[in-house]
Amino acid sequence: MDRAMSASSKGCLFKGGAVITVDPELGVMPCADVRIRNGAIDAVGRDLEGDDLEVIDATGMIVMPGLVDTHCHMWSTVGRNFTADDGFCYYPAKWATAHLYSPEDFHASVLLGFAELANGGVTTVHNSSHNSRSSAHVDAELCAHEALPLRARYSLGHIEGLAPDTLNLFPDLPRIQNEWFSPSGRLNGLVSLGLNLRGMVQSEAAVFHQEMEMALRAGLPVSIHATQSRPNLDDAANYERRGYLGPNFLFCHYVAASQSDRDAIARTGTPLSFATLSEMRLGHDGDPRRAFLNMRAAGVLISLSSDAASIAPMNMLEAMRVTWNMAVPHDDAEPRAAELLSFAETIEMATLNGAKALGLGAVTGSLTPGKRADVIMINTNEVNIAPAAHPNTTVVQSATPANVDP
Repeated sequence: MDRAMSASSKGCLFKGGAVITVDPELGVMPCADVRIRNGAIDAVGRDLEGDDLEVIDATGMIVMPGLVDTHCHMWSTVGRNFTADDGFCYYPAKWATAHLYSPEDFHASVLLGFAELANGGVTTVHNSSHNSRSSAHVDAELCAHEALPLRARYSLGHIEGLAPDTLNLFPDLPRIQNEWFSPSGRLNGLVSLGLNLRGMVQSEAAVFHQEMEMALRAGLPVSIHATQSRPNLDDAANYERRGYLGPNFLFCHYVAASQSDRDAIARTGTPLSFATLSEMRLGHDGDPRRAFLNMRAAGVLISLSSDAASIAPMNMLEAMRVTWNMAVPHDDAEPRAAELLSFAETIEMATLNGAKALGLGAVTGSLTPGKRADVIMINTNEVNIAPAAHPNTTVVQSATPANVDP
């Protein structure tokens, strides 16, 4: 989302803020300026000039890249409070209601999800659609993308409840590609197309491999739900041998991964979307703390996500804070992680790592000159933050969506 461009047709100049660039060369600047021209970051530094630009006073603000949520089932946002304590938890609630959603419900859900994401500083989201009930439902979601232009990947999926032995042939894919994602399509380049496969946890092995072959032929990026609890149904080393893994393949969850799995993921540069609150709630037989530490120790590119509104809020600031508090090395890790998770690395997981996981590392995720101006500001004058100290610490420890400057 080119946030700064809403201020001026030419661009704008953020003056005098604390700047978290998430750029390895630029780092964190206690007081600096960010200059935006034509929707792109033009420069970051002290005493920048821009007489032709609208000046935005960033005093008392933290200027940083927009957050990236790499795994979010946006179609079910309106069902966030359907769950209850009487056994009607996430899965029973989803199975009981998924078929009741109309296209209008889908449209309202995605709009509501976008509002919550943007309110919390998210400028890029992976809309992992796993209840693509009809062409009308798909179009309703994409109409919401068209109406509220956050940067996104839309991953076309299956109909919720599709039998594990039934192949998802994606019959609507050619129409969607032509109508929505072609050069003359209705979306303007902020949204890309991917495929959301059920993975081994929701389909039989033969079906999953057939769907993967279709995805490879289509040349589209793939995301799958990997095993969130034991037993581990996935085999990343086998996926590597089959040519599945790499930057265009996104594992979601994978709490039950073995060391062999982690090594294959790291070796191939395959990203992971770790939905911290969801892993804690649904990883019944796995240990999300251990899983996170082991993925990190193996060198896996870890991004953060919310999963679904009925499990956790679409709040990446909360996801960062819980992840930072959870990721403390302990004796049961395999192998033991050597270092505590830093504030800076936590922010990187929610920004640049997320962008890389979605193939957008050259486009967004850091305040690097030349990238798009997906910029947010955190107001440090509010009672839950003041007095602000180190910018990275402030964002992870204290910031909430209420502090994101509108």
